[in-house]
Amino acid sequence: MPEVTTPYATGTPCWVDLTAKDQQAALDFYRDLLGWQGQSGPPEYGGYAVCELTGRAVAGIAPAMPAEGMPEQRTVWTTYLSGADAEDTERAIVAAGGTVLAPVMDVGNLGRVLIAADPQGAPFGVWQPGEFFGAQVVNEAGALAWNELHTSDVSAATAFYRDALGIEISPLDGTDSYWEMRVDGRPVGGVTRLDNDPPGTPAHWLSYFAVDDVDSTVDALIRRNGNVLVPPFDMIAGRMAVVTDPQGAHFAMIKPTPM
Repeated sequence: MPEVTTPYATGTPCWVDLTAKDQQAALDFYRDLLGWQGQSGPPEYGGYAVCELTGRAVAGIAPAMPAEGMPEQRTVWTTYLSGADAEDTERAIVAAGGTVLAPVMDVGNLGRVLIAADPQGAPFGVWQPGEFFGAQVVNEAGALAWNELHTSDVSAATAFYRDALGIEISPLDGTDSYWEMRVDGRPVGGVTRLDNDPPGTPAHWLSYFAVDDVDSTVDALIRRNGNVLVPPFDMIAGRMAVVTDPQGAHFAMIKPTPM
């Protein structure tokens, strides 16, 4: 199993979490679908649940807690990029044209976090590791396998993520419609145009979770009241589908092509 035992390089997707209106329903759904184990956490952390796969941290599920007078929070998956210094990264995000949605805050001894949006409006998080560096297992069935930015302006996104986090974005060999994000020369994520999404879809990051069988997992998702946005299909990286959980959070499932 691909275990991660050291901090992620700056700019690398290191964690994903879900903000859910019904946290327990979400915990139950992903337990049944992907085999995660998790429970509501302590009050000092807002009940945040760290879900585990075979005893390793794989993703978080938090209860939505909108501030008084603010609109109800959407149920969404958020991608977090590793940052060596959250405050320096916050300044770099602003200088590069991004927007800070939630400024840097400490999460006990675990690390520091901020939430921002890039110039095209795609929200993402930055995690400065302390005692916790992020996902402890990836690229296995039930674990995070890929993170993908859907943007209205690839050129602007390229400049922003380079200047704010040192991420390089370049065309994927053999295609003019998909780009790779690279950190220290290693692929860490993808970029695609919003043209491929339904009209009106805002810029966003999409989380991919690996599964052993996409078709049967989609069937299980439907039985648990999830919805299918893009039915299973084959592409260069494997077989995948784009779906939503019962509370409306978008994510993708993939059975990667063996390397």
